[in-house]
Amino acid sequence: MRHELLPESLPERPAPSNVWTDLHARLHRTLRQRKLLEPMARLLVAVSGGQDSLCLIKLLIDLQVLWQWELAIVHCNHGWREDATANADWVAKLAQDWQLPFFLETATTPPTSEAAARDWRYQCFATLAERHYYPYVLTAHTQSDRAETLLYNLIRGSGAEGLQALTWVRPLSPQVQLVRPLLEFSRQETGEFCQQQQLRVWEDESNRSLDYARNRIRLELIPYLQTHFNPQVEQALAQTAELLRADIEYLDAVTEVLRKRATLPIEAPQQQAVIDRLLLRTAPLTLQRRVVRQILQQVLPSTPSYQHVEKILFLCHAPNKSQTDPLPGGTIAVVEADRIYLLKPASPSD
Repeated sequence: MRHELLPESLPERPAPSNVWTDLHARLHRTLRQRKLLEPMARLLVAVSGGQDSLCLIKLLIDLQVLWQWELAIVHCNHGWREDATANADWVAKLAQDWQLPFFLETATTPPTSEAAARDWRYQCFATLAERHYYPYVLTAHTQSDRAETLLYNLIRGSGAEGLQALTWVRPLSPQVQLVRPLLEFSRQETGEFCQQQQLRVWEDESNRSLDYARNRIRLELIPYLQTHFNPQVEQALAQTAELLRADIEYLDAVTEVLRKRATLPIEAPQQQAVIDRLLLRTAPLTLQRRVVRQILQQVLPSTPSYQHVEKILFLCHAPNKSQTDPLPGGTIAVVEADRIYLLKPASPSD
């Protein structure tokens, strides 16, 4: 009979070994305390060849003695760089040396932006993981990435959801979870680990290009903040993101209850949504905004902006027959007594 280990039953560390470092201990403790992964699970690990991903895969290989995982490596070739194929071949050789299954995904057409590249990678991860029965995909996002993402989203005017910046776990599909185990590790620590372990890092020259907003945050803004405001700014920002994550989880639960109560049945084909404005306006403003944003996300063809949400909230207190100007896609919100109707644009035949 196979003995199923639980994270709490795992020992604090394996037998004495020259590979056990502070980073091994911290990752092992984080996985146990947060219950991010199960023992004996099949893990698909995204490896670019950079220091963060090399640090992650080496830590996981060393911790296999405790967790008994089945590890595999996936590498995505965006086709952006002249050395992209050489980079992919090099990661494949690493997988061979470590005797791990290797999967390569190559873009038929190079993505046109960082956001498009991220979406393509995550779709590749989800598809591969489902096809080969890996319930977990692991990426090497660090505390540094979390701080930079928070700043990037703050500058763009993101709400609290964007500011929580890189959660520990999120679903890639109904069958696959994306896990980020290194969110308490800094980029400096992963670099030092690679040096100590004599891991050769593949240097991606595009990471030094100031053409990308995230690189400017990493190479210019963060160092400026460290020099002139707070040497520990990365840790401070990452902690802020973690605090926001817990707040968002609570708000999501409360918002779901309010949205179900405030959303009424649709009464006619032209209607996209019906809102009980009397009920909605009795709720705290933060919940009003979250409910309206969720409703607009369901009916508009693009992500609703702050201004779109505020236009709907204005109607909660507006006189009867008030309405908005057209929202994206031509949707119009109209007040009828105690309700707000989101209406489809009229067709030419109307």
